[in-house]
Amino acid sequence: MATDLHISPLGRVEGDLDVRVMVDDGVVTDAWTTAGMFRGFEMILKGKDPQAGLIVTPRICGICGGSHLTKTVYALDTAWRTEVPPNATLIRNIAQACETLQSIPRWFYALFAIDLTNKNYAKAKEYDEAVRRFAPFVGTGYEKGVTLSGKPVEIYAIFGGQWPHSSFMVPGGVMCGPTLSDVTRSIAILEYWKDEWLEKEWLGCSVDRWLENKTWDDVLAWVEENESHYNSDCGFFIRYAMETGLDKFGAGFGNYFATGTFWNPDEYTHPTIEGRNRALITRSGVYQDGQYYEFDQANVREDHTHSFYEGAGALHPFDGRTVPVDPAEGQKQGKYSWAKSPRYEIPGVGMKPLEAGPLARQVVAGKPDPLPWQDYDPLFHNAVTTIGPSVMVRVMARMHEAAKYYKLVRSWLDQVDLHEKFYVKPVEHEEGQGFGATEAARGALADWIKIKDGKIENYQVVTPTAWNIGPRDGNNVNGPMEQAFVGSPIADTTDPVELGHVARSFDSCLVCTVHVYDAKTRKEMSRFVVNGNC
Repeated sequence: MATDLHISPLGRVEGDLDVRVMVDDGVVTDAWTTAGMFRGFEMILKGKDPQAGLIVTPRICGICGGSHLTKTVYALDTAWRTEVPPNATLIRNIAQACETLQSIPRWFYALFAIDLTNKNYAKAKEYDEAVRRFAPFVGTGYEKGVTLSGKPVEIYAIFGGQWPHSSFMVPGGVMCGPTLSDVTRSIAILEYWKDEWLEKEWLGCSVDRWLENKTWDDVLAWVEENESHYNSDCGFFIRYAMETGLDKFGAGFGNYFATGTFWNPDEYTHPTIEGRNRALITRSGVYQDGQYYEFDQANVREDHTHSFYEGAGALHPFDGRTVPVDPAEGQKQGKYSWAKSPRYEIPGVGMKPLEAGPLARQVVAGKPDPLPWQDYDPLFHNAVTTIGPSVMVRVMARMHEAAKYYKLVRSWLDQVDLHEKFYVKPVEHEEGQGFGATEAARGALADWIKIKDGKIENYQVVTPTAWNIGPRDGNNVNGPMEQAFVGSPIADTTDPVELGHVARSFDSCLVCTVHVYDAKTRKEMSRFVVNGNC
């Protein structure tokens, strides 16, 4: 039975993303994304002790378990109305950011850039150089990027005891007592990673120089500014991406949202759902049709009309239901994926699919009027409004965060006060409900928990992968990745590397299986497996 698949604790990482596309005259005209494995964590948690989520949800993913832990602990903090000391917030911020810093080069070199060496690009002027840098295992960039990517999570392990699958964040703080040696060792590790990869290999310049770029024209001028920039992996990627057309497809809807992450330690000592947006350092927000809106968790919906669950319609996660049906029966009802279809109800506008991820975060970072402690960065708002979103822009938004998160972690390490407390024991209330969210490397990640009689009555996890690869909703509107495939050119239907670029730019926590059909004959032309996030 298909439901047996829900027992896998890595079902969202090593599951199948089955992408069916229609191709007409060498261009994708329609697409369907199918999550091929059932994730039953919500069912596992129902009836358990509220703190079970601290153990269970980090096992949802072997790549961003720390992000799962972060949003889980804040869901409990808000439900139990805890006090979180500033030191604990700093440590949580450091751990969360270090997990993302690890993911950035590992994703780029090991999952995305190897497709740039595809034989379909053999006639490109810079093809040989792309192979020299990005060929798996032997490429100069690949080797250093993947090897050095592990350094930031050494910092996570210093504070968290282990990575992945740590559970050191608990309601009321963190279960660690750092020493001066821990902090200084963490600084040394972070500086080594910055010196040896971020500045030396990726940027070819200082972090501060890169962060001076505020428009896409600034970035293009930066590439040409000197030989070091031009020949860095970043400079080369930008040049090669434009040569091979990665700046021309994969746009999607161009609408985004972020729940935000990282908290001002003095502004979130008593976490609440209502006070969350104000306390954020990297902000939450919604960007729809060129307009910014405030993010409110109350406006999130999960549509399951085309998902393998009972019934149809869209529910808020506090009221969410996860009742699976046999896929064979579901298909008779037009259902085609185990992923639900998260949507956001914009007041006065309607329920919309929104892209999550680094590009979404960086577009939201361009929202005017930040509070003094909040991030303001107009670069990618400028990019999407001038050259438009694309595979290239989505990739560059993620790489941009390496410099930004380095600066944040370095500042937080300096702020840790070893003489102050890291934990305040909470009251474990028998009743309550909580919301916790963060930004995993690949996008907005959130939990909603209802507690009754001291047990979990309902628990819903909404992942960035679901936001991006979810199927059509009840209004038959595509999911964000489905829309991003539309318009993609396919130069060779027997080797559609372009589909791999689009899927990989989202970095969904799924293996990607791709089927290509001719739009006129409906004949399946080829079937491929695009190596995934295993």
